[in-house]
Amino acid sequence: MHNQSVIDSALDQPLQLGDHQLHSRLIVGTGKYENYDLMQKCLDASGAEVITVAVRRERLVDKEGRSMLDFIDTDRYTILPNTAGCFSAEDAVRVARLGRELLDQLNNPGKDWVKLEVLGDKKTLLPDPMGTVEATKELVADGFKVLCYTSDDPIMAVKIKEAGATSVMPAGSPIGSGQGVLNPNNIRIILELLKDGDADYPVIVDAGVGAATDVSTAFELGADGVLMNTGIAHAKDAFKMAHAMRYAALAGRLSYLAGRIDKKLYATASSPWSGVISYIPGE
Repeated sequence: MHNQSVIDSALDQPLQLGDHQLHSRLIVGTGKYENYDLMQKCLDASGAEVITVAVRRERLVDKEGRSMLDFIDTDRYTILPNTAGCFSAEDAVRVARLGRELLDQLNNPGKDWVKLEVLGDKKTLLPDPMGTVEATKELVADGFKVLCYTSDDPIMAVKIKEAGATSVMPAGSPIGSGQGVLNPNNIRIILELLKDGDADYPVIVDAGVGAATDVSTAFELGADGVLMNTGIAHAKDAFKMAHAMRYAALAGRLSYLAGRIDKKLYATASSPWSGVISYIPGE
């Protein structure tokens, strides 16, 4: 565990996702980087313990024929396989099972879970609601711990939890858009509904993060984690942005745990008006 992680764990409890405990509440992706060397540096800078990998075979090898897995320390990182690029429940279930076989060969502890995406179309990359619930049910029945990407629709979030998902992952904004958390009130409602009677149920904001402020905002709303990829990988300086996201996650989470002051219409003096000793020179 990194020194920073030791410090973080003294200030907060680990995030429990199925059988996995995460000291870093920031989960980062491995796609879209200029090259695998940069990806490797950014994963380290982010402080993440869990990283997502798209299972589709063509995404695991670059144009030079190098395997992404050669640049990932599988003893250090727990891999969270995802079903990115799947547009039907059937395809998503098939890809999830391929991911389990791959991680079983690597003897990586991530083989029992999956980040589920069942997309509706290629333009918006919004989830297909019915396909998402269908795939969640099938994968849960097959023994997977399902971390499920969805929109910020509170009713949809409830249905996914009822389908057996280990975690619901509402989007802050469209995938890769960098717009941040567009509808904080919906995230608040999702948190209230999913945690009603189950305060420890994990809700992770997924997609749309563009800057450190977006990560802090998600945590200050009460999210248990943030998952991101493009915000780091496509930043002008990805390495510096990875550091920024790491510190933003810690700051936002601690700000939420500390409890912000109430907002007031008028100013409140930092020093009291009464009991002040006046001093007049010459007296």
